Amino acid sequence: MKLTKLEHAALIIELAGKKLYIDPGSFTTALARTADTVAVVITHEHADHWTPEQLGRIIEMNSDLRIFAPAGVTRAIAAFDAELDVTTVQAGDVIEVAPFTLRFFGATHAVIHESIPVIDNVGVLVNDELYYAGDAFTIPEGVEVGTLAVPAAAPWMKISEAMDYIFAIKPKRSFPTHEMLLSRAGKDLSNARFQNVTQLSGGEFFPLEPGDSLDL
Repeated sequence: MKLTKLEHAALIIELAGKKLYIDPGSFTTALARTADTVAVVITHEHADHWTPEQLGRIIEMNSDLRIFAPAGVTRAIAAFDAELDVTTVQAGDVIEVAPFTLRFFGATHAVIHESIPVIDNVGVLVNDELYYAGDAFTIPEGVEVGTLAVPAAAPWMKISEAMDYIFAIKPKRSFPTHEMLLSRAGKDLSNARFQNVTQLSGGEFFPLEPGDSLDL
């Protein structure tokens, strides 16, 4: 299974000639070469995790595409295109979209501020290997995480929380995501912190940049 990190929160997972996209949003370069995509997972409704334009670029090349998202995203997509079929998912759901098995965790976005409503958010575990929690630090109870996507910067988090998250999950591998709010100096700082705690937990850290890939 091949993981490719795009800008910010977007990921591509490839296996057996098929692709799965996760969170193609507004901070990600316009998607290209999206043929052979079988599914898209959108963790929550914020524009940095999905836009109609990015989703449309995938749909255009894949007529049988399946879309998985929490209820808030389903409503947002319906407002954009009422005829688009979206499968609403929640914690505990397990869905097979060959060659991918998707397990979902969590229910809500991390709190940004008491003045901002808390929205739906799900994390996804792909093929019992790659885990990405969206905008939350949801721990997938009862499973071992081989590879963990760790958010590096956001209005809803601080670096110590991300470090504690790595300590709690103890992945074999970790890499940074959700980092487009950081300067180069900020990325280097968060990467150093993530590398340290991942190694202390017995794992290996990969400082992936947009376009970099990792074989899982």
